[in-house]
Amino acid sequence: MTALPAEIFKAYDIRGIVDKTLTPDVVRLVGQALGSLAREQNQTAIAVGRDGRLSGPSLAGALMDGICAAGVDAIDIGCVPTPLTYFAAYELGCHSCVSVTGSHNPPDYNGLKMVIGGTTLALDAIQQLKARIEAGQMLTGQGQRKSADVKTAYLERIVSDVKLARPMKIVMDCGNGVAGAVAPELFKALGCEIIPLYCEVDGNFPNHHPDPSKPENLADVVKALQETDAELGIAFDGDGDRLGVVTKDGEIIFPDRQLMLFAADVLSRVPGGQIIYDVKCTRLLAPWIREHGGEPVMWNTGHALVKAKLKETGAPLAGEMSGHTFFKERWYGFDDGLYTGARLLEILSRSADANPVLKALPKAVSTPELNIKMAEGEPFVLVDKLKADAKFDGEVERITIDGVRVEYADGFGLARPSNTTPVVVLRFEADNEAAIARIQGDFRKALEAVWPGIKLPF
Repeated sequence: MTALPAEIFKAYDIRGIVDKTLTPDVVRLVGQALGSLAREQNQTAIAVGRDGRLSGPSLAGALMDGICAAGVDAIDIGCVPTPLTYFAAYELGCHSCVSVTGSHNPPDYNGLKMVIGGTTLALDAIQQLKARIEAGQMLTGQGQRKSADVKTAYLERIVSDVKLARPMKIVMDCGNGVAGAVAPELFKALGCEIIPLYCEVDGNFPNHHPDPSKPENLADVVKALQETDAELGIAFDGDGDRLGVVTKDGEIIFPDRQLMLFAADVLSRVPGGQIIYDVKCTRLLAPWIREHGGEPVMWNTGHALVKAKLKETGAPLAGEMSGHTFFKERWYGFDDGLYTGARLLEILSRSADANPVLKALPKAVSTPELNIKMAEGEPFVLVDKLKADAKFDGEVERITIDGVRVEYADGFGLARPSNTTPVVVLRFEADNEAAIARIQGDFRKALEAVWPGIKLPF
């Protein structure tokens, strides 16, 4: 039996602190387990990409050693954004891939996002990988290590399909993440003039944290828009699978509002299509989707879970509040911040000025994501108690697919357990400030009733 650090096996990926919980030895074992799983599904090769973190080369090397030890070929595609690793699984015909990435986590973290036989590994599948290693149920063989360049094919695939109606000048912040290795070239090829911010790949992230879902990380984009004649700002996270958008006057267009724009566009070509979104998204999204002839489908948070739902339903589009957007129409259905940015500009370039189009998207008063920090396991217990016992004044509907989302006539409140850290995630939205305060008061009363002494962040 091999003992592994249980905390690195997360809900949607494997993630840990380099050389503490996530060591080359552990990653090599994971590689062999993935190779074994691939072989059982008659897969013969796995593409491996890595982000720009300093630990990337050694961990990717260990991973490929493990894959080869299981008798499966490892195809090294180098330092590329996570979406290019997903693309490689299609382009190279191997249907399996692993991205060695810490995403938007601090520099001392790294991890693995895994796809075997076209299915993203999540939840039980990740726990089964751990059990397989611990039980020593590994196949052995002698796979070959190969290398491939998919960047050129990726760029050609997008540029041949996405067309801008006019040239645009944009601010682009790559946050020193791996998107900087591809995004400037892609957007120039699409006909954009770019004001680049931190597009040099640097695993120390010397300027700001590469997470565009946090407004403070978009401050430099806002400043550049004020000081230049660029019309719009975009930003990518550390591994390039999420997008941030900022208008000329500094307003952040959060991903649930971006999804409105994409839904209207996609539904013009796929009438009646289902549009999937997670429980954290605005309540203004469902009526918007219906108005544009689509069918709204609310689903669980988590990029792997949304991807699975997309596959199951055949929906042309899905999106998450965290910034993962999944186009199946004209694309492959994986989350790709660079491609999402290209599709955004395609739509906006049809107007003389991008900003009025973005500013006109429906908007409500809302809070950012609020977190209640708890001990490991407690968030699930708390949310189960809310589901069973909580009373909410003025409740119109209660949605419990992922936590507890209470719909009111003029807003909603949400409490859900995070699958990645021991916190309860809260979000509130309403027609006005008075309504949001009332809904928060209602949730405060319910939370304190099921968990006396709870410390709330609102």
